[in-house]
Amino acid sequence: MPADQTRAAFLKGASHGAPFLLVVFPFGMLFGVVATEAGLDIVETMTMSALVIAGASQFATLELLQQGAPAFIAVLTGLVVNMRMAMYSASMAPHIGKAPGWARAVAAYFLVDQVYAVSIRRFTERPEMTGPEKLAYYFGVAAPVCPFWYVATWLGIEIGAAIPASWSLDFAVPICFCAVAAPMLRGLPNLLAAGVAIVIALLLAGLPYNAGLIVAALVGMGVGAFTELRMDALRARAGFPPAGQAEETGA
Repeated sequence: MPADQTRAAFLKGASHGAPFLLVVFPFGMLFGVVATEAGLDIVETMTMSALVIAGASQFATLELLQQGAPAFIAVLTGLVVNMRMAMYSASMAPHIGKAPGWARAVAAYFLVDQVYAVSIRRFTERPEMTGPEKLAYYFGVAAPVCPFWYVATWLGIEIGAAIPASWSLDFAVPICFCAVAAPMLRGLPNLLAAGVAIVIALLLAGLPYNAGLIVAALVGMGVGAFTELRMDALRARAGFPPAGQAEETGA
């Protein structure tokens, strides 16, 4: 494939990922502030951001550690919060699964909510894109999102104490997740999974160490998976292909 096509795909991805800087920066700065207030030094905070690179699980794990929860519970909560990445990965496999091993490894590292949401929507809307174009676009989206997460975390560590409370940096957390999740809540399985998880999380909010969040996530994913399987079975009886194949063929 000509280099100019992959370059164009990368630049297009970067332009589509750039708006997320408006939430990545305050979100990352907030984590830097909270982590240092919790007693983590700059090396520990930056290492956590670089290794986990997932704001929601980082906040959840840090909060539990602050509450004195066992390390096992804190790590388990972070893993459960990030279980959505496994579903993201399965969804991305048909698009970039044939890329070289090193490229898939790097792509897996940068598989965060914003990058996934923008990329999968583009791939669905443009089925004519080639594998190299999709990979270039994916990395383009990640370029203005992931590296600046580290920069924002560092800024939060360095200047966090000087940030006025009136700035309310915590606004970035719900706004970011609403912006990412809302466009993906299409179809009955997604809506049921989200709805059930929300209800259970609220009902079990009083459980210690945010255990209700773990239960809600697992039950929500189970409901979503079961609903999708049942819908595929009904489609098969009616002579239609499964939902995923229908999207690929335009049915």
